[in-house]
Amino acid sequence: MDVSESDKAFTIRAELPCIEEDDIDVTLNNDGVLSVRGKKKEEKDEDHYMGERRYDSFSHPFHMPNTVDGGKIKAAFDKGVLTVTLPKNAKAKKVRTVKIGKK
Repeated sequence: MDVSESDKAFTIRAELPCIEEDDIDVTLNNDGVLSVRGKKKEEKDEDHYMGERRYDSFSHPFHMPNTVDGGKIKAAFDKGVLTVTLPKNAKAKKVRTVKIGKK
């Protein structure tokens, strides 16, 4: 999974080959943790006698900064790639200056 950041949003991209869209869940909990979960189902056929591919479920949590607008998160799945876009709040700033005063 790759995470990138622009001025307007964070983007998470995950390559999920051989996984169907219905087998992927993206959730955001109240603690600001975005979870990407999925399951790759095993394909069985009668002529199969050896296997080295992995079939399993996965879960990957991402702790979102408070600059993310949770109500505007979008996810898209195309050609085996999941893209989750996490827009930043309009008021979000990357750098904030803190004034130093006397005691």
